[in-house]
Amino acid sequence: MKNESTIIDVPAESSSAMKGKAPLIGVARDHTTSGSGGYKRGLSIFDFLLRLAAIVAASVAAATMFTSDETLPFFTQFLQFQAGYDDLPTFQFFVIAMSMIAGYLVLSLPFSVVTIVRPLATAPRLLLLVLDTAALAFSTAAASSAAAISYLAHNGNQNTNWLPICQQFGDFCQKTSGSVVSSFVAVVFFAMLVVLSGVALKRH
Repeated sequence: MKNESTIIDVPAESSSAMKGKAPLIGVARDHTTSGSGGYKRGLSIFDFLLRLAAIVAASVAAATMFTSDETLPFFTQFLQFQAGYDDLPTFQFFVIAMSMIAGYLVLSLPFSVVTIVRPLATAPRLLLLVLDTAALAFSTAAASSAAAISYLAHNGNQNTNWLPICQQFGDFCQKTSGSVVSSFVAVVFFAMLVVLSGVALKRH
């Protein structure tokens, strides 16, 4: 009776319990990592779609301003009144700036694809955040300056005796105004891109 009561198999049970708990910890860590990767991949896909939309907005802004020339029809070929974007340096800067912004967005698409393929990579997101912030400031400056000239074209300025020209050049003012609106849409897209990159980096 004494020999039967002293046989206790404690080490075997404790070792099996420890072996059973170890895989559970590893599975929990993998689940957390995969969940974070899926969230970041969703942000990256949204980032890619926003870049496509911003490309369209910036391209439309540049093309509309570039084709905004108008000539009044009731004058002879020797005496004509014409209005075009190249008559104003601000509008020239606007066309160049929006064209550069559209080109930058096209070049940034491969980096956005990298963030989709590798959602946990930090370097591409950080690079896009820096470049998007600079592009946001550049596009805001171009859109704001063009908006100021467009306002003068519609309303003039009595203090400086600048008369409004939109009563005569209606098509020109309509195209320039639409171009300015499209550029501000691109600015909004850029602001969203900067916020997305910041959120993705913060949750890394």
